[in-house]
Amino acid sequence: MPGQPGPVDLRHAQGVLVGDHGRQRNVFRLNLPRSVRIALLSTLALVVLAGAGVLTVTWVLPQFAPTYKTEFLIDTTAAGTTEGVATIADSLRKVIDNSGDSDALALRRFGGECGAQDNTSQLVGFGTDNRQEIADAVGGIGQGTKATLQRGIVEAVADFSKPFARRAKQVNRIIVVTRNGTDACDEDTAFVQRQISDRIRAAGLAIEFRMIGYQVRDDQQEQLTQLATGAGAPDPMFVDTPGELDAALDWFTNIEPVLRNAKEIIDILNPAVEQVNAAVKAVGTGRLDTAERTLDRARNVLASTDTEFEDLQGRAKTATARDIHDRASRLRAQQQRVVRSAEDLLETARSGTPLGPKHAAFERVATRYNDEVNAMNEALAALRAKAPRSIR
Repeated sequence: MPGQPGPVDLRHAQGVLVGDHGRQRNVFRLNLPRSVRIALLSTLALVVLAGAGVLTVTWVLPQFAPTYKTEFLIDTTAAGTTEGVATIADSLRKVIDNSGDSDALALRRFGGECGAQDNTSQLVGFGTDNRQEIADAVGGIGQGTKATLQRGIVEAVADFSKPFARRAKQVNRIIVVTRNGTDACDEDTAFVQRQISDRIRAAGLAIEFRMIGYQVRDDQQEQLTQLATGAGAPDPMFVDTPGELDAALDWFTNIEPVLRNAKEIIDILNPAVEQVNAAVKAVGTGRLDTAERTLDRARNVLASTDTEFEDLQGRAKTATARDIHDRASRLRAQQQRVVRSAEDLLETARSGTPLGPKHAAFERVATRYNDEVNAMNEALAALRAKAPRSIR
């Protein structure tokens, strides 16, 4: 029709088209030199990688962290007889088979010439599946000359803070088995104490020491005790026979963690039961909202024992460890029944139904919980009574 506009070719249109069939295309182009674009993209990639690294270190790696990190520091000096090193090796091979599945173990030796770089060395690094490697390494261990005890301890502390080292969820510890009570290169015990204390502080970690003196001469036992004090450790366990050495090393490696976990479970669960009791009292006085909030806190506690239970399960390799694990499992299961019974009581109160039967049911399950706690405490007391004489 004359005067009417013809069709518009949108392929060559510029700007913004307005109309029923119009399309809007906004194209933003940043004209930068190629070198600048490469630098910008590289920076963005580094930011992404750094963010991923922070996420991995903060959230991912802790999920796979070992429960315990234990380094065995053993004396390889002859100390008068050559069979001592072989006895220590045999004892260590026996006890590591019963160590926890989530224990990260390591092995370091000391003994050599003063000032020499090789007067202490880490033979096996930390790992949760390196028992056989440790057994092989300790079986072929060489003989040292002088007791470089101080440097062995100092370097063992440093092993815990190496780059990318994973921290333990519960405990970092060094178990020292020595045949000497003094350092052959520095007899100033006070100086050695300060050196060890300074290194522990510098590591920024809580590191526990357990010291076993195997056939240590009487005139050196006091110095080793002072050294243990300087490291914040209990008094050393002095033993004389291979059987006593086996018992001491097994106690520190395997039994002590079982006792600790069981006690921590009780210490966590008992306050939760007190909260349940408070909730039940609140129900009795009609403060139902208070009772609900108190029960919520008790429920949250149940999940906070997961680390201890997992560690106990990983240690259930002997009859003693299995018994403690089974008792702990029954204890937590009974506490769950206590919480559910209190929840039933609360719901009954909300419905207006008489509380008598539900309250009686709560009293029964609470009594059974107390019975389980008493049984666990008795079992732990009996286990402590079996400790080597020097640490009872």
